[in-house]
Amino acid sequence: MAETKSHSGGCHCGGVRFDANVDLTKVISCNCSICMKRGAIFSFIPASDFTLQSGEDHLQDYQFAQKKIHHLFCSTCGVSAFARGSAPDGSEVVALNVRCLDDIDLEALSPAPFDGKSL
Repeated sequence: MAETKSHSGGCHCGGVRFDANVDLTKVISCNCSICMKRGAIFSFIPASDFTLQSGEDHLQDYQFAQKKIHHLFCSTCGVSAFARGSAPDGSEVVALNVRCLDDIDLEALSPAPFDGKSL
């Protein structure tokens, strides 16, 4: 059963702020090159469950490999709080870096491993 709750979050400097409905029982730790280097723990949510409150003008886009995911980061502090892309069914999703949510107990999370390195 999903445990979706509303959370707020953002980058380190506060230039990027958002609200999101997230089920923290479904988080992943990916081993692809970019996720390993930044230590992200992700929850993939429908784009409709994500609202960027401020900072659109702070966001920079980084894409690599197949260029299917927009890895967004704050141009001031460099923190990547979320990415935008498409699910296999074509629906828009946000890959939310749960480390960027306010007041999250990271020790309480149980990230499932995801083998992005093999994709």
